[in-house]
Amino acid sequence: MKIGFLYAGQGSQKVGMGQDFYQQYPVYREVVDSFPIEYQNVMHDGPMEQLSETTWTQPCMALFAAGITQLLEAENIYPDYALGLSLGEYGALYGARVWDLKTYVEVTAYRGLVMAKAAKGLHCKMIAVLNFDRSKLEEICKIASSKGYVSIVNYNYAGQYVICGEEEAVEAARQMSLDAGAKRCIPLQVSGPFHTPFMKSAGDKLQEFFEQIHFQQPVCKIMSNASGTWVNDVADVPDLLVKQVQSSVYFEDNLRLLIEEEPDWVIEIGPGKVLSGFLKKMAPSIKCMSIETVKDFEQVVNELKEV
Repeated sequence: MKIGFLYAGQGSQKVGMGQDFYQQYPVYREVVDSFPIEYQNVMHDGPMEQLSETTWTQPCMALFAAGITQLLEAENIYPDYALGLSLGEYGALYGARVWDLKTYVEVTAYRGLVMAKAAKGLHCKMIAVLNFDRSKLEEICKIASSKGYVSIVNYNYAGQYVICGEEEAVEAARQMSLDAGAKRCIPLQVSGPFHTPFMKSAGDKLQEFFEQIHFQQPVCKIMSNASGTWVNDVADVPDLLVKQVQSSVYFEDNLRLLIEEEPDWVIEIGPGKVLSGFLKKMAPSIKCMSIETVKDFEQVVNELKEV
């Protein structure tokens, strides 16, 4: 049986996430208790405004993902493939044992810090473009770039893409997309122009940070958002992560590769069901489940035991 783990990215966080796991499972509780109690307080009690600040979102999401991964491992459920969206790629590396728990949380906390610093004072706009052709949107962004920087920063799945950049250029691209047949263009609330060249300083800081970290060989197949392909050599991971923070995320391409592997099960480690929703739209026949609550976790374990 082949299993894929999908790790959610920023935007999926919710106040109260993991609280039921913390109360019920010592394995999960031990993970959270290994780090400053402030993380637990923000995860469980919020406020949402604080949890949504990238300096808090990233380590809190990492703790949630690590705790669920540990619970799955306790049930002898391991991934054959691990991938994630943006911050979720770091979770995938943890799931593939490229780094340990301490490194995983510390890296995500540092990533949140340097991304927040890089975004400070910048005024950019981000919009999700729905039901639109990828190549057409790429061409529109090239045309709109005459008014400033704009590009596709997230290739989520076939038909849904996110553009980001300077406000005038993004607005021009939005209008051209609607005129060309895009179904909807939805403004997104984000704390910075992530996955754009505006994050170069964050990438530089991460490059320095990664030089202090040992990257273990993965125990399963892993993918890169920045390349959209499989990672063949773990030595390439640091450079790919640096590239990821300051350039486009090709998650659609990652999903296509996963689909080609014909996994029997794909488990989204949330909170939320966003990524499994993307996958279902592209490959309805693949068995997908998401884990956000204790009930979700127990259902996944029970169903896998019956296979």
